[in-house]
Amino acid sequence: MEWLSLLPPVVAIAVAMWKREVIVALLAALFVSETLLTGFHPGLGFTGTLDRTTDVFANPNSTRILLFSLLVGALLYYIQFSGGVAAVVRALTRGGYTTNARRAGLLPTFTGFAIFIETNMSILTSGIIARGLFDKFRMSRARLAYIIDSTCAPVAILILLNGWGAYLLGLIDEFDFDSPVAVLVATIPLNFYALLTLALVLYTVITTRVHGPLRTAESRGEEIKDSEDIEPTRARYMLLPLSVMIGGILFFLWLTGDGSLMSGAGAQSVLWATALAVLVAYILLRWDRVFGHRELVELGFKGMGKLLPVVATVLLALALGASMRALGTGEFVAAMLGPALPAFLLAPLTFLAGAIISFTTGTSWGTYGILIPIALPLAAAMGVPPSLVLAAVMGGGVFGDHCSPISDTTIISSLGAGCDHLEHVKTQLPYALLAGVVALVAYAVAGLLMGV
Repeated sequence: MEWLSLLPPVVAIAVAMWKREVIVALLAALFVSETLLTGFHPGLGFTGTLDRTTDVFANPNSTRILLFSLLVGALLYYIQFSGGVAAVVRALTRGGYTTNARRAGLLPTFTGFAIFIETNMSILTSGIIARGLFDKFRMSRARLAYIIDSTCAPVAILILLNGWGAYLLGLIDEFDFDSPVAVLVATIPLNFYALLTLALVLYTVITTRVHGPLRTAESRGEEIKDSEDIEPTRARYMLLPLSVMIGGILFFLWLTGDGSLMSGAGAQSVLWATALAVLVAYILLRWDRVFGHRELVELGFKGMGKLLPVVATVLLALALGASMRALGTGEFVAAMLGPALPAFLLAPLTFLAGAIISFTTGTSWGTYGILIPIALPLAAAMGVPPSLVLAAVMGGGVFGDHCSPISDTTIISSLGAGCDHLEHVKTQLPYALLAGVVALVAYAVAGLLMGV
């Protein structure tokens, strides 16, 4: 009956495809897993689901990640509604970076690199600042949507000083690694899809050339009137809190690691740095009398509220991971596939599995919650470096996200750029497929070169 341990991830994928809702899918998979653990008693499965979810808070690192996810919502609202983001945008546009099509394309690309703290904010900000410029230089909104969509998630998953890094640390923290931070950092040069995607974006921006359906879209791009933006104020309202957060993460990693960044407490450092950044933003905005105390409190809670769906996804993903570990899903898959599957194929197949799950569910984060608890035990059993497999899962999730018409980042990219959603999906797909196929081959080659 060990094969029943495969039921929770199958249920998660099936429900996500049916309902197009990852929270419901994770919740259903968690209920199935807990029901199996209690010997097919639905009542005990229901109470087990609640207990397993509350047990997430028994792990300090998991609790820190959830608190971080809330605090970053307050931080984002502070720097956005203070006019800080708009001020940075104004400074960039006045700095002579937008005198031709190439520089106009570099502006949203640079913005995507700079605002790596949160993908949706990166997409919306990059899209808003570049719409008029792309119209001015007769570049389609589909090109803009491609640039911002294919920049934000790859950057977020390579820099990792953000919610992506904190979330992934929470998922791998339960495994017996000497340094989860070191394992995560080692994925950066192995995240082939993210690196290839950014290379294609830079090629498009620097050469100003487009291919396939995107070339066709250039001749029929329609100008869409932008919505009213927030009035620019002072750039320091954005730059200072973000600098405190980035510097704080590095400092606290060094502090908690006794002088070694790789040995630092990742989740703890991220939470401390984010809380410090929120405090700095609050003091700055209060000192300059941009907002009163009550306004800042209300604004902070509104920002937290916007990220509640993300917090719920993280909570259920952590609970499902713990439940599937108790059920032995990863170990069963390892025992079943280990003798038959060549070790060098594990990374490419994991990349492909991540892409399929992400494409059908529309979310890379939900994909990580489903696949990482299975993939890492399998890697350990087969002697494959965990960073290689983890990078494959991470890249596969983003790849599927870029191809999926139901992905939230794909939809927001269409909105941010002001272009038709289906046109964005169609024009981005050839670029994503090219990077995905090359990444798939690269993981097979990497497995062979690493001697697995």
